Amino acid sequence: MTTTRPIPDPLAPATLGPVRLRNRVIKSATFEGATPDALVTDRLIEYHTAVGRGGVGMTTVAYLAVAPEGRTERGQVYWRPEALPGLRRLTEAVHATGAKVSAQIGHAGPVANSRSNGLPSLAASARFNPLSMGFDRAATHDDIHRIVAAHGSAAAAAREVGFDAVEVHLGHTYLAGSFLSPKLNRRRDEFGGALANRAEFARRILAAVKEAAGDDVAVIAKLNMSDGVPGGFDLDDSIPFARMLQADGHLDALELTGGSSLLNPMFLFRGDIPLAAMAAPQPPLLRLGMKMFGRFLFRDYPYQPLYFRDLALQFRRELSMPLILLGGVTDLDGMRTAMSDGFEYVAMARALLREPDLINKIRRDATTRSRCTHCNLCAASIFTGTHCPLDTEGTTALVAAGTRPVVAP
Repeated sequence: MTTTRPIPDPLAPATLGPVRLRNRVIKSATFEGATPDALVTDRLIEYHTAVGRGGVGMTTVAYLAVAPEGRTERGQVYWRPEALPGLRRLTEAVHATGAKVSAQIGHAGPVANSRSNGLPSLAASARFNPLSMGFDRAATHDDIHRIVAAHGSAAAAAREVGFDAVEVHLGHTYLAGSFLSPKLNRRRDEFGGALANRAEFARRILAAVKEAAGDDVAVIAKLNMSDGVPGGFDLDDSIPFARMLQADGHLDALELTGGSSLLNPMFLFRGDIPLAAMAAPQPPLLRLGMKMFGRFLFRDYPYQPLYFRDLALQFRRELSMPLILLGGVTDLDGMRTAMSDGFEYVAMARALLREPDLINKIRRDATTRSRCTHCNLCAASIFTGTHCPLDTEGTTALVAAGTRPVVAP
């Protein structure tokens, strides 16, 4: 006799590990561009309290680097004592809206801009980095041990300042992702070669994070299903690696993503490619390079609803652990499809930039459709404060908001 699994209501309360959420909708991590001094600002707090007031179950703060050289640029918060009071103020403000809050932690590795940070960038193997027009240094064993420990310290600090969850970034060819990628990892030591070796760094990170997070903070990993790059991390590796993570038992959920911020960013975003807007704020040499070669980096992937669904279903069939579906979730129909497919949670980003109160609108009217046009102009706004440039009502135009650091409760 077979039993049919009840399909959960995406807008009803749910449990993620030790955390009780008011619904199954998570605001996924998108760099806010709201921390010019690498400290929490009022604008960053408003960015997350807006979606909290708007009805999401949990919002994710991005990107909180575990080391100063692990920032994609110098304006990102990294974990250090002077950042903690502002982060505590942020978590308290989000909790006051009824939402939970997650800290995305990680090390940008080859996606870090060494010129902006004033520090050498790291990767699994040495390589030329067009982002900074310099060379990434291959991470040494000392670097690996230091960065694993830094992830644990970051998780402990996140717990201390009131985060409900920690999301470890293993995707988008950031540092852990560069170790996973057979294209970027050319090491000949115990961290290179076979998948089990390439996976070791990420597995050590998650073990350290779980130990530090304890029993009252949820641990999530953001994992590429595919880099979208020939010779990169793809299903032949990503599904077996996900099985390893499930067996390790350090995770409460896995958020499934794809694409490479370094080699193929549009595999993640889909939709329009506003190349001129993306190139405009860059330094002259990089701006020229983007104009000349951008069509090769920014490949055309037409937008469609639930665009990662087919890839993610292959993970759903192989895994029993909770999964978060990301990519093209913009309405209640999409959420219900995800639940019917067996995904426990959904993640939204651009739709909530367009309308931070979208979940409340959907709750009032189940036929509500997102006004996001997938133009991706928001991706070009990160240098001036991430927002939706098409928003004429001002609900996400946080550029004019205050940017002073918050260094005390």
